[in-house]
Amino acid sequence: MSDPNKNPDELDGSEQPFVSHLVELRDRLIRAVIAIAVAFAVLAIYPSPSGLYDFLALPLVEHLPKGATLIATNPISPFMVPVKVTMLAAFMLALPVVLYQIWAFVAPGLYTHEKKLVLPLIVSSTLLFFAGVAFCYFFVFGKVFTFIQSFAPKSITAAPDIEAYLSFVLNMFLAFGAAFEVPVVLVILARMGMVSVQKLKDFRSYFIVIAFVIAAVVTPPDVVSQLALAIPMCLLYEVGIWAAQLFVKHTKAPDSDDAAAT
Repeated sequence: MSDPNKNPDELDGSEQPFVSHLVELRDRLIRAVIAIAVAFAVLAIYPSPSGLYDFLALPLVEHLPKGATLIATNPISPFMVPVKVTMLAAFMLALPVVLYQIWAFVAPGLYTHEKKLVLPLIVSSTLLFFAGVAFCYFFVFGKVFTFIQSFAPKSITAAPDIEAYLSFVLNMFLAFGAAFEVPVVLVILARMGMVSVQKLKDFRSYFIVIAFVIAAVVTPPDVVSQLALAIPMCLLYEVGIWAAQLFVKHTKAPDSDDAAAT
């Protein structure tokens, strides 16, 4: 005979937490999407998609011959390209809200020492990526376009396509943003025990070579832009070694500390 006190739905206890997690995930995704949509609406009003693209194209336009402008070879490019730029800017503007929703979803399942590691990494990786993008826009682009225009024959009128320029900009932003994540990568590797801090120090000379090889591959073929990527990577590697020492020391699990004491 069946036990009358037994829950008729044996899976109810396991399904309910899973469903509640899905509901919470849905709610937080909706909030993130709303934040991006609000940012997009604000940017569409001011400075407007065309204003954003003009700002993005400013480093190139300043180095074009007098009277030259960018061109659109696709009939819908004058509409679609500024909209894409606005969507990208809206996502970056709303990124703190998006990251907070991700953090709020995963934080309850983390131990205290894990929270000490994850939250600083989320914040620092975001700030470093933005720093890489800003460094690329305000410093590297001017040097690159000056170098390119200095080699342009006088018989050629430069008129870059707006879609090609957007693709170039996104690739450069991604390259510099990713390069500035070197400290975060080192901290994660050291904290997971994949490498020791001493090995990171020993690998320093090899990383310098790797940094210059990466810079030669992902940047245009001029010395200025290659140095502009390789030198910050080398400096950030040193910052990563220091940060790895700090994080490994202050984010150990309690049981590992006890084991070390005994």
